[in-house]
Amino acid sequence: MKKYSDQHEWILIDGTTGTVGISDYAQSQLGDIVFTELPAVGKDISKGAEAAVVESVKAASEVYAPVSGKIIEINPDLEATPDLVNSSPETKGWFFKVELSNPSELDTLMDEAAYKTFIGA
Repeated sequence: MKKYSDQHEWILIDGTTGTVGISDYAQSQLGDIVFTELPAVGKDISKGAEAAVVESVKAASEVYAPVSGKIIEINPDLEATPDLVNSSPETKGWFFKVELSNPSELDTLMDEAAYKTFIGA
């Protein structure tokens, strides 16, 4: 199950783990990604809090946590190749994995159809 936030993050749920990245729409708005700053593994995050930073040739932007939980893994490939966010935003360009602390927060996120409506696609 994949869900989207109104801040343009996506989360792919597998059991109690969520993989988080930014949407294809978000990366297209940012332009060429040149740097990512990822959270520390083991860090507790709250829904809506800043979890990572992405820098493009246009600007730096925050990546917000779509749910609360503990960071259990980061994408090591983004350090060397941050442009994975541009070339594969919703698969290889993921940012981090989070162990959900409150799965009911998923109910506040949009499914793909609702997100497409939200961005006017």
